[in-house]
Amino acid sequence: MRVTSKGQVTIPLPVREKLGILPNTEVEFEVRGNTVRLVKVPAKQANGRGATVVARLKGTADVKMTTDQILALTRRG
Repeated sequence: MRVTSKGQVTIPLPVREKLGILPNTEVEFEVRGNTVRLVKVPAKQANGRGATVVARLKGTADVKMTTDQILALTRRG
């Protein structure tokens, strides 16, 4: 494996799959002597992308339907 002129390397797919490294996953480098470890940073559960979207949308609905009415619409077909 080679380092590009921009200092980039490709993490092999089997390694990404094993560690659950997806696009936008935060990682850190730990340097010890002549060795470097790539470490996945634990995801912040409350502040993840999904949580941010849900928080932004919470309370913005303007449809005056009950949950049962909405579910009935989604089950038609």
